Amino acid sequence: MAHINLRDASVEIPVYAVGNNSLKTMLLRKAVGGRFGRSGSNVIITALSGIDLDIHDGERIGLVGHNGSGKTSLLRVLAGVYPPTKGEVNVVGRVSPMFDISLGMSVDATGIENIKICGALWGLSKQEIEAGIDDIVDFTELGDYLNIPVRTYSAGMLLRLSFAIATLRQPEILLLDEVIGVGDAEFMKKAEGRLEKIASRANILVVSSHSDDIIRRLCTKAIWLNQGVVGAFGEVESVLSAYHAG
Repeated sequence: MAHINLRDASVEIPVYAVGNNSLKTMLLRKAVGGRFGRSGSNVIITALSGIDLDIHDGERIGLVGHNGSGKTSLLRVLAGVYPPTKGEVNVVGRVSPMFDISLGMSVDATGIENIKICGALWGLSKQEIEAGIDDIVDFTELGDYLNIPVRTYSAGMLLRLSFAIATLRQPEILLLDEVIGVGDAEFMKKAEGRLEKIASRANILVVSSHSDDIIRRLCTKAIWLNQGVVGAFGEVESVLSAYHAG
C-alpha cells in the first residue's frame, strides 16, 4: 500500500555570490519562492520548514497557497528531486510526477514516434504503448498530424499530445503541479475528465492548484502552505477557508 511520511522536513537552497544585487534576489524569490535569509554574501532560501505529514493509501491531497508558498518545492521533495536538508521523507509506492509533460519530446519525430519515445521514458512497456495509441489518436483529435514531425504543431497541439501521452500511466502516487490548460473550453472539459480518471486510479494523489473548484473536485483533503510552512491540513472546505482568510 502507498504511504507518504514527512517528519520535520526542511529544504534550504543556498544561492552563492548574490551579494546585494536586489534584482537577482527579486528574480530568485519569484522563481523559487520561500523565505530568504543570508549567510555572508550568499542568499539562503528556506523553501520548506518543519513539514510533518502523513498521507495514506486512498487519500487525495490538494496543495493551496500563494505563489512562492512552497507547493512546488513540496512536490519536488515527494518526487525525490529535492532531498531534505533536515528531517526525514519516506515514500512507499511508485511515484509518477507530472511536472514537465513534454519531457523527451523530439521535434523532428512524428506524433506517433513521440508516443513511443515518451511512453518509454515514462516507464511504459511496449505493449502498454501500443495499446494506448488508439486512445491517444481519439483523445487528441490530431488525425493525420500524428504522422508528421511535431515541429509543425501549434503550441496547443503539442500540449494535447504531451498530455495524452503522460496520462497513459497507471500511477501509484500521482503528483500534479497545476492542471494544464490544453486548448479551448470544449477540449479543456475533455482533458479534465481524463485527469479525473487517472487521479481515481492512483493510490495517492497530491495536486497543486490555484483553482478551488479543481481542489474540491479531485481532493478529499487539502494542505495550505504559507512561506514554506503548513498553515492548515485537513478537510477541504476548512483549509480553503483558512487560506482565503489568511
